[in-house]
Amino acid sequence: MKNWKMVLPLVLAFSGLAFAQDAKWAADTGDTAWLLVSTALVMLMTPALGFFYGGLVRSKNALNTMMMSYIALGIVTILWITVGFSLAFTTDKDPNWISGVLGSLKYAFLNGIDGTAPYPTAPTIPNSLFMIFQMMFAIITPALISGAIIERMKFKTYMVFIALWLLVVYVPVCHAVWSPDGFLFKWGALDFAGGTVVHITAGVSALVAAIILGPRRGFGRVAMAPHNVPFVLLGAGLLWFGWFGFNGGSAVAAGGNLATNAFITTHVAAAVAMFAWVLLEMFKNGHATAVGAATGAVVGLVAITPAAGFVSPMAAMAIGAIAAGVSFTAIQIKNRLNLDDSLDVFACHGVGGITGALLTGVFAQKSINSLGSGLIEGNGEQMLKQLGGVLFAAALAAVGTAVLMYTLKAVMGLRPDSRDEEQGLDLADHGESGYHGGEYGVTPGAGSIGSSVTLSVPVNAKAVAGD
Repeated sequence: MKNWKMVLPLVLAFSGLAFAQDAKWAADTGDTAWLLVSTALVMLMTPALGFFYGGLVRSKNALNTMMMSYIALGIVTILWITVGFSLAFTTDKDPNWISGVLGSLKYAFLNGIDGTAPYPTAPTIPNSLFMIFQMMFAIITPALISGAIIERMKFKTYMVFIALWLLVVYVPVCHAVWSPDGFLFKWGALDFAGGTVVHITAGVSALVAAIILGPRRGFGRVAMAPHNVPFVLLGAGLLWFGWFGFNGGSAVAAGGNLATNAFITTHVAAAVAMFAWVLLEMFKNGHATAVGAATGAVVGLVAITPAAGFVSPMAAMAIGAIAAGVSFTAIQIKNRLNLDDSLDVFACHGVGGITGALLTGVFAQKSINSLGSGLIEGNGEQMLKQLGGVLFAAALAAVGTAVLMYTLKAVMGLRPDSRDEEQGLDLADHGESGYHGGEYGVTPGAGSIGSSVTLSVPVNAKAVAGD
């Protein structure tokens, strides 16, 4: 007992060593909870997009249009957990891979993504949660493209297209911008939540795909008004709701002010853009339309996405107003060019994303995010970095989409039979109609859910559909 003063330090030292050896990384519970909620919010955005797009088309193509969003949930999930996440977010380079643009297959089939460690850019949440949060971004991005090509593309060809597009376009841009090894990440191009990765890639690809596919039958001669404006408002409202997870979740933490700032700027930009769009409509046409209000809100959400975690709420007001004016003008130009980008995907997502990315380089403030400093703080170089990111994403999207579309045109064909297109793709591609009654309605049946409706289709329509 006399030597306890000598023994005690040794005991404590060995105990501390043992504790250090047993200590493991632990996720922050608050950050993890917020990212779980954000992931669910972003997942909701893809079905919401289906409602938004589905309401804007003619009733005979409503289901087909909505399915173009829903099917992405299945296709992209499979690709993401097998190879997509690894190629987009691997941080250590194999010499055989393209440095700065593409990752390796280290995480293929979620090897090592088991939630017991963090991802480098998300140190307080499990790497498995970071993986699935990013999955939801990957899901909605190719679905956005569908709005430009609805009512005139074979569904089976579309499924192959979005699968290939994810790997050829989305994954390289995602890696370049968001992976710590990405060349745009290292260069300092700012994209908080996907203005470049999501909206510019989807918007430019939509424009290229629409041009290659050609206009819808009767375009410019037949009325193609939205068949369900309440669907449009419902979809836009759910998109707005989900966008809080899209942008706020991109802080990858609940603590501090970053997530809160992104949350606030997201709402402010959407609200201001919606109001500005309505004013522009009233000035031009004398009416404030529901479709215009929904479109304006989406444009504001698109534009603030790259900037949400770098700018102040006052800057968000400017971004929303400017983006509304630029995208509204882009739609007028598109209409004069007689281009059938059916639901104005390029004008809203492409132009809105470009506007937001460049304005991030103007309004970014170090006091909000230490990574960002823009023109208003005297850092004109940031504008060049933003422009570089825009040009890289747009070029890869344009070239990649053109190659895929022409290849699929030769191998599978892009457009359905003219008679199928005339009668609507709901029946031709899916064998069902969106609404009871009418020429191609459904009649109640009996039995299980799968047999609860039977198609009531005229004989000639069956022949057209290939039944």
